[in-house]
Amino acid sequence: MTIGSAQCRAARALVELDQAALAEAAGVSRNVIVDFEKGRRTPTRNNLAAIQAALEAAGVIFVAENGEGPGVRLRKR
Repeated sequence: MTIGSAQCRAARALVELDQAALAEAAGVSRNVIVDFEKGRRTPTRNNLAAIQAALEAAGVIFVAENGEGPGVRLRKR
């Protein structure tokens, strides 16, 4: 599943990460996060996978299209 920019913003909000912290956790530049979330560009496959992995490690679960659109939720602790 490929995450979208809105899912990225929502996921960051759920785990209270700012763009700089997500960039550091994913090993990408902050500009990659900023441009992705603003819809300016889609990160490379590797960068997108790293962003998703960092958010999942922080406790996010990405929900695929379910008739209402893709979404995010927190993993039970």
